[in-house]
Amino acid sequence: MKIKIQRLSPEMKLPKYARADDAGLDLFSCEDYTIQPKTRHTFSLGFALELPRGYVSLIWDKSGLASKQGLTTLGGVIEWSYRGEYKLILHNTSDQPYDVKKGDKLAQMLIQPVESVTIEEVDKLSDTERGSGGFGSTGR
Repeated sequence: MKIKIQRLSPEMKLPKYARADDAGLDLFSCEDYTIQPKTRHTFSLGFALELPRGYVSLIWDKSGLASKQGLTTLGGVIEWSYRGEYKLILHNTSDQPYDVKKGDKLAQMLIQPVESVTIEEVDKLSDTERGSGGFGSTGR
């Protein structure tokens, strides 16, 4: 599948897969910014996409930034019909400031098909072995 991209900033680095067959395209900062502890910042990515109808862009954490630096993404669902600049919200959950430089990897983007569903309200759901067990119900 080919996705059209429009450059909105000369600082924009094209989203790209780090390795063949990766699920997520790396997204890169267009700006230098220091995210202070316990704060968030909306980063400009410098591009707009044209997704086909029935697809969505999902913005996810880079696992290394999340585990080593405490950086996590917020609000990462971008609908197929959006044609404005892509931005991402990065939150610093750590107690240390984090310096972002132009061209740094910030997050990853998955482009996936969307299944439209019809919601049907019922009085009872079918039984399964798991039932309503969640949040650690299968043990450690």
